[in-house]
Order: sequence, then structure tokens, then C-alpha cells
Amino acid sequence: MDPISERLRARHPQRIDLSLDRMKALCAALGDPQLRLPPVIHVAGTNGKGSTVSMIRAIAEAAGLKVHAYTSPHLVRFNERIRLAGTLIEDDQLNAILDRIEAVSGEATVFESTTAAAFVAMSETPADLAIIEVGLGGVLDATNVIERPLLSVIAPVDYDHAEFLGTDLAGIAAEKAGVLKPGAPGVIARQQEVAMAAIERAAQVVHAPLTVMGVDFDAWAERGGLAFQDQERFLDLPAPGLAGAHQIDNAGVAIAAALELDLPEAAIAEGLKAVRWPARLQRISAGPYGEAAKAADAELWLDGGHNPHAARALAAFLADRQARAPRPLALICGMLANKDAGGFFAAVKDSQATVFTVGFDGAAADPAALAAVARGHGLAATPAGSVDEALKLALRLGAGRVAICGSLYLAGEVLGASRETWPV
Repeated sequence: MDPISERLRARHPQRIDLSLDRMKALCAALGDPQLRLPPVIHVAGTNGKGSTVSMIRAIAEAAGLKVHAYTSPHLVRFNERIRLAGTLIEDDQLNAILDRIEAVSGEATVFESTTAAAFVAMSETPADLAIIEVGLGGVLDATNVIERPLLSVIAPVDYDHAEFLGTDLAGIAAEKAGVLKPGAPGVIARQQEVAMAAIERAAQVVHAPLTVMGVDFDAWAERGGLAFQDQERFLDLPAPGLAGAHQIDNAGVAIAAALELDLPEAAIAEGLKAVRWPARLQRISAGPYGEAAKAADAELWLDGGHNPHAARALAAFLADRQARAPRPLALICGMLANKDAGGFFAAVKDSQATVFTVGFDGAAADPAALAAVARGHGLAATPAGSVDEALKLALRLGAGRVAICGSLYLAGEVLGASRETWPV
């Protein structure tokens, strides 16, 4: 664990306790930094939030804007969560801000304290735009003390964090829609019908005008690039620099947001080409794992998706790769114990992959139990003692394409194994 994370875990409660009262009190004690941010784009949703944030940021930076970004969780270093005018926050600045927070934080949770730290840092560093990703939910998420965003964005809504958000999709969507604010436009990703209905109801209550994918605009893959169309224009653009067909939809949402900001088409094209977002179908070619795969002439991919919706995107990506160039396929999977492992493996069961299950630091599912779940969905599955052991087994058995998947925490351990693969 990096030093900043250790500091936070030692001094703040670990629980997730959805409430705005503590966060409002903490912000007030700090002089309400959330009221002094640059214009804010507030991004909620279940899957695709981080990818959408990264694309909007890349487009805005290509247009010459200085952009702050707050995302979670981090993969290797806590500093990844707070990007100030294009660069990760430095340890000295972050520690100084945490000193100020700990003097007034009371019972604030880790996420509340880190969100407050982001707001303080962003309020004290000049920029043109701040992109803030919701941690969990929306209505009661710590980031939702932002009262007047320039723009609200809702990525696809699906099932996750059932212990906090429940299993009713309409209720989950209503929580996410808490980022919609009076008069602030909302850009909405393609949604299931019940989720869209809940978002529309929330928008009507606060009089937030919506621009909806599949209704007001759309995007699709075309001739190796991306086509975007809304009610005013048609744009012929490069494909986003993030792998997977699902990133076309995320790019469409990012483009619609960029057009709400009146950013030029040239910046949109440049940003789409330049965007990077680690552990989302990331090709690994460096570090000990990448070198081992290269030595065996195998592809190695890393994906932190951890719910059935994300698993379906992973399965679609792998199916496309297999159709283009068939290779023996292996999955190295580790998941948190509270995730829907059955739903995850159900989504990838048609891949005919050999599965190796692993643990990682934290509340990981037992590898043997995880392997049993995978076998219950018709997959050949074997528990392994580590990613290193699993990768060696997979390559020894002839796997030519390997995906490490199931958890951002697992992805962080993989990337953290070498400075060459640290996110920057």
C-alpha cells in the first residue's frame, strides 16, 4: 500500500456511509472549497464513468484547456485520484492538504476526506475545467455537495454495489440521477428503459434539460473510425484510443459533452486518439507479466471490470479478438468477495476460456470458491496461489491470449509490479 493510502486508512473510518451531512460540515470547516472550483462536469453511472472522464479530459486538453480530474479508485498510488491541470498531485501538496483536513475532519470517512482533499487542491490550483467522478450512487455521494455543475453526465446504469444501492434498477438510476441539478444540462448515455425513465423523472423535478444517446445523438463504429451524429451535425472521427466496442458509446457521450462546451471538432478528434485509461482492456507488454507473455508469444490484457455489465463488455471484446485471430484463451480472475461472481462468469461462459482464479490483498474472494463458481457455469477453472503462478500455468498450457480480470484491486497489483506500468 502506498504511503498516502496508509495514512488515510490509519486516521479515517473505512466504512461506506452514504450521507451528505458529514461532507457538508467538513467542507464548511475548510471554507467550502467546492464553491470555488472551476466549472464542473459531474459524472455518475455504473460502468464507463472513468473512461468517459478520461475522454472528456483528453478532448478538453487537446482544445488547450487546463483540466482538473477526480476519479476513484486508484490503481497503484493514491495520487492517481487527483489530477491538477493535467498532472498527478504531488505528495508534498497532498500531505499538506491532508494535515488541514485531519485538523477538522471529525468522523469523516476515507472517501469524504479524499474528496475534500481533491476539492481543496482544485480550488487552489488554476484551471479552466474540473471533471468530478461520483464514487458510489449520486444523491448521497460525497461529491454531490457540488450544487451548480456546468454539466452533468450519466454513464450506463446497471447493477453493482447492491449492499448500498439495492437491486432495483429504477432505484439505482434514481440514485445516479442525483447529479442532475436545476438548469444544468445533462448528457445521458444509452440506458435500459427502466433506468431512463427514472432519470427522466429526476430531470423533470429539477428542470434539467437532457441530451440522450439514441434519441438526441448517437455514435457508431464505421470504416475503422467513429461516426457521431446529433440534430445539427455529422462528424467523421477516429476511433477512441481505448479498446473494446463499448468504448464507442462512451466516446459518443464524451463527444456530446464536448459539444455542449463548444469544443472544436479538431480537438475532439485529437482527444479521441490521445486518450489513455489504465486497466480498461489495457494491453500489457512491459513489466514482469508483459515480458513473460511476450516471451511466450502471447497477448496479455488487463481489465478491472468487476460486475456482469463489465464482464459482458470483456466477453464481447475477447469474442471479437478470437474471431479475428483465434488463440487458446485463458482468464486469470480475482474478485472482491461481495461481487456477483456468478453473474460475471455467466457473462464470459461462452468464451471457452480456461480460468485460473487468484486472490489479492484485501477482501478478495477465496480462489477455490471462485473456481467453483466458474465451474458451475461450465468453465474449466483452477485456483492458483498468485497472478505469477496463474500466468505461468496458462502459458505452460499453451494460452496465446490471456486476460487478467475481475477487479480494479487486482489490476492495481498487476500494474504496481513494475514502475514501467505505473499509471501516470
